[in-house]
Amino acid sequence: MASVLDINKILNEYSEDIQDAITQEAIDVAQKGVKELKLKSPKRTGDYAKGWRVKTTKGRGFVDCIIHNATHYQLTHLLEKPHLKRNGGVTTPKVHIAPVEQSCINEFQTGVENIIKNGG
Repeated sequence: MASVLDINKILNEYSEDIQDAITQEAIDVAQKGVKELKLKSPKRTGDYAKGWRVKTTKGRGFVDCIIHNATHYQLTHLLEKPHLKRNGGVTTPKVHIAPVEQSCINEFQTGVENIIKNGG
């Protein structure tokens, strides 16, 4: 018969396996998001599209994956949202970040649900 300490050890290993799997899922989804943004970004010269990166910060019990444009971060808001032009008029937005963000969120939620169902 298993003792209380054995059960605690089994539960801790189980939770560590799930935590490691969720961390890896977050990293994988963020890297897929970067690839998708590089494909879907406006390409007048191509420099903006090449600038997408993932910044990953791991800690005890958490992982942060931030997708950002390292080279032309100033353009992300200007391209995504309409704004006034210098000589009047309004720019037409080139929405490319929001759809990728939503697909990453959905993919991560599905992945985490599958990890928890399958036990890591």
